[in-house]
Amino acid sequence: MPLVSLSQMLSDAQREGYAIPYAESWNLESLEAVIDAAEEGRAPIIAGFNGGFLRHSTRSKPENLAFYGCFREALDTAKVPVAFILNESDDLGQMREAIDLGFNAIMPESEGLDVEAYRELVKAVLRIAKPAGVWVEAQLGLLPAGHADHNEGGSITDPDMAAEFVEDTGIDALAISIGNVHILTEGKATVDFDAVRRIREKVSVPLVAHGGTSFRPEDLRAVIALGVAKVNFGTVLKQAYLEAVRKSLAKYHIPLSPHEFLGKGGPEDIMIAGREAVKHEVLRLIDVCDAKGRVQHDFSSAI
Repeated sequence: MPLVSLSQMLSDAQREGYAIPYAESWNLESLEAVIDAAEEGRAPIIAGFNGGFLRHSTRSKPENLAFYGCFREALDTAKVPVAFILNESDDLGQMREAIDLGFNAIMPESEGLDVEAYRELVKAVLRIAKPAGVWVEAQLGLLPAGHADHNEGGSITDPDMAAEFVEDTGIDALAISIGNVHILTEGKATVDFDAVRRIREKVSVPLVAHGGTSFRPEDLRAVIALGVAKVNFGTVLKQAYLEAVRKSLAKYHIPLSPHEFLGKGGPEDIMIAGREAVKHEVLRLIDVCDAKGRVQHDFSSAI
């Protein structure tokens, strides 16, 4: 089925009281795992890649986005509603290319920018996205980094500032900081539920929670009940993938054939091990977000 508008997907989620996971991918196997899980769980899903990671300063050169955008055609074969997002990009040229390649959702990154500089970036993105029918998410408030002691370094989203920003820019959804933590590898965050209530009272567009790995399941369900309709997951998926690959690769040694462990797709293949681990984790997250079984029939056209 063709890609589905996130406006419609999140509207349905808000009305029915569940959230749609954005399960971030980084290669073919992880993307296949996301779609496999969504189809098995009969759930709408958001697939995509992190634009900032693809251009990260530690790379020898930026990734060619076309190699990632080419998955757009494969997503058309999914049996459940799928949206395709370029997440957390701070490069207008990259976001313009993503729109040309067929991504139907964009999230400009706010890290390192003050509110006014970020406002200008978001407006620039909206000027190229809206005519193409591409959905745009922005973020106000700062999530602390997972390596910070006691979750220090973040700032809770201000409800009044959020309302003004949404009204001024015309964004489609707002990502908020409510105690959630980016790249939290151990432990869980302390969530400010009152902050969610106050933001929800002021902001009418769908709310988004990044740092989904940092939520306890019960806390995640609580913020969904308070109005969060999209939750981003990445760290927990890579943790599952790496652990599965580590275990599988430990069985390989010379003079064993490398093809059994890489490329043939059998039980020893490390890429299949990683794919299956990610699929099972995405299925768990679909269930936590109460998105499981929300797709009652196969769609035949975009909404």
